[in-house]
Amino acid sequence: MTKNRLKINIGPQHPSTHGVLRLVLELEGEIIKSCEPVIGYLHRGMEKMAENRTYLQYLPIVDRIDYLSGFFNSFAYCNAVENLAQIEVSKRSQYIRVLTMEMNRLSSHLLWLGTFLLDMGATSPLFYTFRDREVILSLFEELTGQRLMYNYYTFGGLRHDVSDDWLDKVGDFVKIMPKKIQDYEDIITNNPIFTTRTKNIGVLSKNSTLQYSITGPNLRATGIRVDYRNSKQETGNKEHNSHGLGYLVYPELDFEIPTAKTGDSFDRYKVRVEEMKVCLKLISQCIDWLKSNTGEIISPIKQHLLKVPEGEFISNVEAPRGVCSCYVKSDGSGNPYRVKWRTGSFYAVQILPKLLENTFYPDLMAIFGSLDVILPEVDR
Repeated sequence: MTKNRLKINIGPQHPSTHGVLRLVLELEGEIIKSCEPVIGYLHRGMEKMAENRTYLQYLPIVDRIDYLSGFFNSFAYCNAVENLAQIEVSKRSQYIRVLTMEMNRLSSHLLWLGTFLLDMGATSPLFYTFRDREVILSLFEELTGQRLMYNYYTFGGLRHDVSDDWLDKVGDFVKIMPKKIQDYEDIITNNPIFTTRTKNIGVLSKNSTLQYSITGPNLRATGIRVDYRNSKQETGNKEHNSHGLGYLVYPELDFEIPTAKTGDSFDRYKVRVEEMKVCLKLISQCIDWLKSNTGEIISPIKQHLLKVPEGEFISNVEAPRGVCSCYVKSDGSGNPYRVKWRTGSFYAVQILPKLLENTFYPDLMAIFGSLDVILPEVDR
């Protein structure tokens, strides 16, 4: 440590690190000169555990990789196994998967928004976002029996179908939610304290996001229009579909990809707020289709006896914190030979040393909060 520099720890027990993350900072006055993220406090061996369990036994565990968006982890894993074992998934199951994932994305963004504002000292938005998120969690509890760890998807389908009554409740929620989102924007977007602390703060360039493999809203806030749900990407190259773009029934649905230009903390906020509106649009389309169409949702395969043919597959899903990839390698037995996860939060933590260099210390939590990092997804 050079003269006139102070080395301090932020975390691992800190209310604004969104988990057990330790940041070792070197300060020169109020300026951050270097940042070293220290991870691993929450490592649970999620990938190694798969080798000692059957495909079905491992399925409930994947919800815990990111406990705020368990449906996305379940889909990534199920999709990899289904592709390896050539298991077909009915159209109705696909629509229900999209419906539940978009509800999950909305609940995740609501929690992020409340905690992001709380990181900067605003308490009221947390109560408003948790109020609305509670409705989604109650709907999930009615459908799956759980509020966070759902274990609802199975190989080739779902545990059980959704009822018209449940769809009506979701539809009622979708109708009132646009007004709630507008309330958030009225309180936050033009608030002079919020804009001063987020505009031109924590700016990510396009080159940096690509070099550090940043995905999801953090990438789209820089102006790069890439979303794995939509095959019409910025490049316009339809061959990307072979890499998992436009999965499930997303190509049949009408939705836009929100982007921004500056790549600062404010733009990351705006992109996620716009994504909430997209979630509502997608949920409405799924409800309309499910009410007009029937189909099987329970796969006839014997889940507990499943043996996957030898091979390997990478499944990609556009999760709330970026692309979640699940690599599954099979040796033909009843257990996965290898499972590897790639999550968006890991790469968001990786870019912190570059992003925080020469920034003011009080801006640290505003910048880190805008990235939407969750530590279970980092450590796995």
